[in-house]
Amino acid sequence: MAAAVQQQQAMQKNTLYVGGLADEVNETILHAAFIPFGDIKDVKTPLDQANQKHRSFGFVTFLEREDASAAMDNMDGAELYGRVLTVNYALPEKIKGGEQGWAAHPLWADADTWFERQQQEKEMLKIQAENKAAMETAEELHRKKLADDRQGETEMEEDADVKDDPMARAEADALSQVKAQ
Repeated sequence: MAAAVQQQQAMQKNTLYVGGLADEVNETILHAAFIPFGDIKDVKTPLDQANQKHRSFGFVTFLEREDASAAMDNMDGAELYGRVLTVNYALPEKIKGGEQGWAAHPLWADADTWFERQQQEKEMLKIQAENKAAMETAEELHRKKLADDRQGETEMEEDADVKDDPMARAEADALSQVKAQ
C-alpha cells in the first residue's frame, strides 16, 4: 500500500497541468512543445463531452521528475498558438464518490436522494411481494378449478356408467332412497 502511495506521489511530481491551450492544440502539438525537456510518458487533453473538443487544458507526464521540473520552469508563461500557458504540477485526481460525483461534497449532501432511493426500494419490494402473493393466490385458484373440473368429469363418467349399467342403476336408486329416508 505504501509503495502504491509513493508511486502515486512520484507520478504526481512527473505530471504537469498545462492550462490555457488554444483550440488548435491537440495531444500531438502538446507533445511536440514539451519533448525538448525530456522523455514523455503520456499526454492527455480531456475532451468536453458536449462538443468533443479539449477543455483548454491538458496533462503531460514525463518519465523523470527533473524533466517535468525543467518543463514547468520554462513553459509556464510561454506562448503557444497565441495563448499564454499556465504550467503547474498536476494535483492528484480527486476520488470519485457520492451521488453527485466528487468526494469534496459534504457527506450529507446526498442524504435526501439516498433516503428517497431507499424509500423507493422499500416500495418496490412491497409491490413485488404483493404481486407474488397475488400470483400465488391466482395459481392456487386455478389449480382448484382444474381439480373441480376433473372431479366433475369423473362424476359425469360415473353417472354415464350408472345409466348404461342396469345393476349400477338399481344400486344408485337404492342409495338415493336410503338417503331420502
